Amino acid sequence: MTNVAERIMVALDYAEANEARQLVEALKGIPCYMKVGMQLFYSAGPQFVLSLKEQGYKVFLDVKMHDIPNTVKGGSESVTRLGVDMFNVHAAGGKQMMEYAMEGVDKALNGSTNAVKPIVIAVTQLTSTSQTVMNEEIGLAGTVEEAVLRYARLAQAAGLNGVVASPLEVTRIKEACGSGFVTVTPGIRPAGAAIGDQSRVMTPPEAFAQGTDYVVIGRPITGAADPRAALEAIIASVQEVN
Repeated sequence: MTNVAERIMVALDYAEANEARQLVEALKGIPCYMKVGMQLFYSAGPQFVLSLKEQGYKVFLDVKMHDIPNTVKGGSESVTRLGVDMFNVHAAGGKQMMEYAMEGVDKALNGSTNAVKPIVIAVTQLTSTSQTVMNEEIGLAGTVEEAVLRYARLAQAAGLNGVVASPLEVTRIKEACGSGFVTVTPGIRPAGAAIGDQSRVMTPPEAFAQGTDYVVIGRPITGAADPRAALEAIIASVQEVN
């Protein structure tokens, strides 16, 4: 269970820290990764991240930095000092912005004896983005897969460790960037779960079969009557096919 659990990121998509703490308590003892997104981070702040670290959890800070290069550099320095294990930026910000993100990480590491180098990944296309939205609203031509691969190569060229992408693109990303290039895949729904606002989804066993490194799962766990049982069932479903 441990190996699989460490590759499952539980999305703590809550408005308040107390709600998130209740879920963390319910999952106590399962060594999953905890994902702190914008809503919770803006509400509870860095202190909540520190509390997760004190409990021994790895933390993915999902705030999708996208700004001018120097601002992203500063943000990267701050979250590295905070001690997160992973954070992300938007690949759409361009190569220089992503390079500056890595410079921010290095600056934090050089100024601290305790900081650990985080995994830095780039958002390619959100899993809620369909091809119609990408072409007609965002204004990018081609297929979603083509856009994802272009951003993945750009992120790798900028020195990042990997990307966020839907499970549908994992195989092609690994082929283009190598097996060591990290993929984090949202849009994961256990068999029979509601798809919600996601457009490109897979079950956990299917996503791992594609070769992804981490899966992000939110509502199927956080919205379950028994979140612990839901997570344990997901872990078991993956183990059954491995």
